[in-house]
Amino acid sequence: MFYGEYLHSIDRKGRLILPAKYREIAKAHFIEKFFVTRGLDGCLFMLSEEEWKTQENKFKSISFTKAESRKFNRLYFSGAVEVNFDTQGRILLPQYLKDFAQIKKDVVIVGVANRIEIWAKDKWDEFYGNSKQSFEEIAEKLMDA
Repeated sequence: MFYGEYLHSIDRKGRLILPAKYREIAKAHFIEKFFVTRGLDGCLFMLSEEEWKTQENKFKSISFTKAESRKFNRLYFSGAVEVNFDTQGRILLPQYLKDFAQIKKDVVIVGVANRIEIWAKDKWDEFYGNSKQSFEEIAEKLMDA
């Protein structure tokens, strides 16, 4: 559903405008709110309410008697915030999430099918630079399975 890579900036009030394409997709799929939380690899995950509920049910089913499960769930769910678009398509990211993702001003917004990832531009550039060479090798390993 969400695809592509977009460069945006956090405004002086701490708001981030979502790409028009993503706002159109949200409108077409009747998505009125999203959840943003700590993601993996240093980015933020942004999920529609429906996808959030799917992920929530999956993570809740992991045994809480396992220390790693408790730790993951604490970090993932305690970081979550419900966000709604304002009339100009902006969302407000809490400071603690910006700190987690090391976001200062410039961000890259990446569509990864069922979720949106929000990266500090320099962190995305580093990730992409370190990963693009192994893209074909990774594809070969994953597709052979």
